[in-house]
Amino acid sequence: MSVHSTSQQQPHASLAQQFNDDEDRVNWHDETLWWIRQKRDKAAWSVPEWEWLRQTASDIKAHVLSNMHDLLTQFEAQALANGAILHWAADAAEHNAIVHRILQENKVQQIVKSKSMLTEECGLNEYLHEHGIDVVDTDLGERIVQLAGETPSHIVLPCIHWKKEEIGELFHQHLHTPKGNADPQYLTGAARIHLREKFLTRKVAITGVNFAIAETGEVVVCTNEGNADMGTHLADVHIACMGIEKLIPQRQHLGVFTRLLARSATGQPITTYTSHFRKPAPGRQLHIVLVDNGRSRQLGRDAFRNSLKCIRCGACMNTCPVYRRSGGHSYKYAISGPIGSILAPNLDMRKHADLPFASTLCGSCTNVCPVKIDIHEQLYQWRQELYKEGLAPKGKAVSMKMAGWLLGKPALYRFAGKAARTVLRLAPFMVKNSLNPWYKQREMPAPPKQSFSEWYAKNKKA
Repeated sequence: MSVHSTSQQQPHASLAQQFNDDEDRVNWHDETLWWIRQKRDKAAWSVPEWEWLRQTASDIKAHVLSNMHDLLTQFEAQALANGAILHWAADAAEHNAIVHRILQENKVQQIVKSKSMLTEECGLNEYLHEHGIDVVDTDLGERIVQLAGETPSHIVLPCIHWKKEEIGELFHQHLHTPKGNADPQYLTGAARIHLREKFLTRKVAITGVNFAIAETGEVVVCTNEGNADMGTHLADVHIACMGIEKLIPQRQHLGVFTRLLARSATGQPITTYTSHFRKPAPGRQLHIVLVDNGRSRQLGRDAFRNSLKCIRCGACMNTCPVYRRSGGHSYKYAISGPIGSILAPNLDMRKHADLPFASTLCGSCTNVCPVKIDIHEQLYQWRQELYKEGLAPKGKAVSMKMAGWLLGKPALYRFAGKAARTVLRLAPFMVKNSLNPWYKQREMPAPPKQSFSEWYAKNKKA
């Protein structure tokens, strides 16, 4: 189950097929995520003003995107006045170098880290490991995949693809729990004991940032396990890593997003811990690293700038029929699912050219997005961009040209339809074979006896 670097070169369809080889796991993965989607629906329906909250959040984020420079300048001034130390990183490499430099300045070789999709995006763990720094992820799901040598497969539920029996075996290997013990309560207790020593002995803690408030210069971290608070309160140095799009203008706006975030992510009314970090405690340091890493480029793409509204709730993943049955690792990017499929091509269009095609364009992702990102429309738009750049799958590009040519010749189109119905009826093996991706895991419908045009011509008078 480990993710190897070679898998990053394989297309989504091949990696999805590997995930689908374990049918029981796929069915369980699908059902579990759909159950979370149903929890989201119940939580949303319990709030009469839900759609007003979504629209308001979307409008606030639109304001941020249109005034990014001024809000970043305001945030910087307020954060510096609070005593925080600010760093600006143009890309992932600069972000990693900044974090490493802070560790060197504090003569630290061991750190704790809470869940941060930005650091996953930047490959921080791997970078620090190469430079001799021991990083322990303290979110339980993140720690599980870290012990397994994997990356998270979901932005909220990092180990959703693991079963409790497998986690029990993993903990037996690494934490020396009794072999065969897969009781979730026992395994959680074992993880708590394992992590407690890390919290007590490590003097630098890294967190992500859910929201950064320009008005006050503070950062807000939302967790359910309290591990971010444990790490930061016991450490001498807190490094908060954030994408520049995490800004909101004023503290009063925070309530809109906290009411949306947990309900969209896990169906909870609110996250268990919503922690504000504004000023470092006496004798301690608060570093805030603001990262671009392609966000300014995405901001300049009119068709895709709304993707920067994302608050990383994972609702689009939980509802997506493709994600649920292909697994997060098939997306080859830190942020998987529908939202990852519109963010990843911005960073590397060639490497991630297959992701916008890993969608049915059903629109369910857009329907559940708490900030109303037009995800499925952006997926479609990315397909157009990839065709223009010559990066679309060659077979698909050729087939679309052939289809366009055929659809432009009505008589030939009608003949082709009749021929296809005849072949399906007399020689179904021509379609029902392993070379036809659409036939995989599907039952082909019986061919109709006549086309709609033929039926209409016969019955139009009636």
